[in-house]
Amino acid sequence: MKRREFVKTLGGCAAALAVTDCARRKDKPDSSPPNIILIVTDDQRHDAVGCAGNPIIHTPVMDNLAARGIRFEHAFVTTPICAASRASIFTGLYERAHGYTFTKPPLSSTLMDSSYPAILRQSGYHTGFVGKFGIEVEDGVIGAMFDRFHSTAYPYFQEVDGKKRHLTDIHGDLALAFLRKRPHNQPFCLSLSFWAPHADDGSTQQYFWPDVCSEMYRDVVIPPPPTSEPEFFEALPDFLKNSLNRVRWFWRFDTPEKYQAMVKGYYRMISGIDRVIGWLREELVRQSIEHNTIIILISDNGYFLGERGFAGKWLMHEPSIRVPLIIYDPRIPQEFVGRIITKPALNLDLAPSLLDLASLPVPKKMQGRSLAPLMRDRNQPFRTEVFCEHLWDHPQIPQTEGIRTDGWKYIRYIKHPEYEEVYNLTDDPNESQNLASDPGQSLRLQNLRQRCRELADSARHQGKEK
Repeated sequence: MKRREFVKTLGGCAAALAVTDCARRKDKPDSSPPNIILIVTDDQRHDAVGCAGNPIIHTPVMDNLAARGIRFEHAFVTTPICAASRASIFTGLYERAHGYTFTKPPLSSTLMDSSYPAILRQSGYHTGFVGKFGIEVEDGVIGAMFDRFHSTAYPYFQEVDGKKRHLTDIHGDLALAFLRKRPHNQPFCLSLSFWAPHADDGSTQQYFWPDVCSEMYRDVVIPPPPTSEPEFFEALPDFLKNSLNRVRWFWRFDTPEKYQAMVKGYYRMISGIDRVIGWLREELVRQSIEHNTIIILISDNGYFLGERGFAGKWLMHEPSIRVPLIIYDPRIPQEFVGRIITKPALNLDLAPSLLDLASLPVPKKMQGRSLAPLMRDRNQPFRTEVFCEHLWDHPQIPQTEGIRTDGWKYIRYIKHPEYEEVYNLTDDPNESQNLASDPGQSLRLQNLRQRCRELADSARHQGKEK
């Protein structure tokens, strides 16, 4: 499908693409507190958006947000799994600090009272949630966080008022209802959390998309990833060969035909999200609030699409931990529009960033950092290394820690200390050559190993202090 046909198919997205142009025509910036829409997708990897250089995927609304806002080229989740990552997004804390992942007790009211929705609500914001909540909390916590709360679940196709609706479109309907029913004497914060493009793991088809996207990518051939050749999988130790990443590879990518069908389905689901974001932008224009509404887009984790013979996420490699991050703030000066920031941003930076953008103080307990100063000055000193972890004790998912610097990556497996990974990201961005056993890198390995321990201990110590 050609791009012009695609925009027409979206039914009005062209109007959404002009939203910021309308906003720029305001003579004076609005001094009232900004409205905020935080959009979290599920399993959308960093390059599954057109503005990141993907020449195949069609995401014109997301691309426009980046062109009219700011894109963080190196954004990462600190834990690549939905439960822990979403807890980090709400709290601004590492997994070992908030302590939550699958099979863990619900997050406490003491902890969640300092989440960004709770603080915004306490400060006069009308707060809402739509979609995949993804965490368990103690009784009473949701009411303290949100004025309106609508959690959703599978299946992807549901009957609403006698009509078949895709879950992504249902999310859009619920988000529009929030915008239309909100009190107009308060700023608002809507947390919109899509299930898509997460696979329906219990279905052979895996990926389900809105009918309007069915013809997309039909005549496209998706190239396989650079590290999909069998030798990359064969070089792995047995505990990785037998992991859930490999099990799900057989579900999705074990034949060329299946790979094409699955990735196209995955892309169609993302294009379906893009379409719904267009609806929201049009509604903001209709209500004349587009000039004072910040839109932030991020994913809860990345996603393997056959790299290393894997599917899923959970590990510390780039496809798993790296995500898209776009902040569209119509209030920023024209000279900042369209900037690409290369300093590393984290999912746990979102909570302090939302509060900072709303001109509210950021709790000292939050381990993330506000990204707002970087939006004003991308040369401002910021972190130069990223610590990531995955601590869920699952028999088929190895517990993992890692550190990523500007040019290097170190990965350790907590229960398998005999195996480590080191990559030169400058020369080898696809992480195809593990240098951990290279004698010439022994000192670097030692230094990265030690720094990883220091960062892990720091995150743990800070967590105990909170």
